[in-house]
Amino acid sequence: MVLSRVLEASGLREGYEYQTQVSVQVDTNSRMQPDVIVRLPQNKDVVIDAKMTLVAYERYFNSQDDTEREIALNEHIASVRGHIRLLGRKDYQQLPGLRSLDYVLMFIPVEPAFLLAIDREPELISEALKHNIMLVSPTTLLVALRTISNLWRYEHQSQNAKRIADRAAKLYDKLRLFVDDMESIGQSLEKAQGSYRLAMNKLAQGRGNLVGQVESFRALGVEVKRPISPTLAEQAISEHEPEAADTLDEPLADDENTLQLSGSDPQPEENFPARK
Repeated sequence: MVLSRVLEASGLREGYEYQTQVSVQVDTNSRMQPDVIVRLPQNKDVVIDAKMTLVAYERYFNSQDDTEREIALNEHIASVRGHIRLLGRKDYQQLPGLRSLDYVLMFIPVEPAFLLAIDREPELISEALKHNIMLVSPTTLLVALRTISNLWRYEHQSQNAKRIADRAAKLYDKLRLFVDDMESIGQSLEKAQGSYRLAMNKLAQGRGNLVGQVESFRALGVEVKRPISPTLAEQAISEHEPEAADTLDEPLADDENTLQLSGSDPQPEENFPARK
């Protein structure tokens, strides 16, 4: 079928951008079945009618007699004009459920038949337009359908661009929230570092710091399994009791030196008389 080949060559997809033989309920007693409904962007439809018969044109084409050819040509033009009027009465544009444009495409499937009728009766085009009908041949229909295919391509690109913009906006919002969280974490870390410095000051800095106090126990001979960091301990002791920093590693004095440091004099030995 010529119309099927034109549709396939157009780039449109059946079931997506066009449908064939769609049955439409007009009322409780009647139905109408457009040959093809082409979907357009922005929720619009265009109907293609392909019911035009070419019996008279076949007689014209096959006849060898000029008189018979002239008669067949006039019948062909009358057939085209009659189908225009019939199609106008069908009023496909008003079918329920269709979002049709204001015109219907009347398809003449044989290019020479279309050109012959238009060449002999150019006013057929204006007569068709009065009924909201456009006469199309395989060539002109293919051009129209290719145009519709391009419209769909632009529509898909526009939809994709909108999706990209929406996703970019969502990604930006996510990044903004992430940056806000990182700033909050940074502020919390700065606060924690401040608290850490205060705690370390109490631990190892200033007179009476904790490390300095416990290290003084070692100076008094308390044994420990493992000493505190020497660097930290040295700093803590120097700030706790600066004069004690130089004596941290000196051995404890023996009893005799302890007595001497305490200021006590040793007792002299008593001389007992010898027994007789």
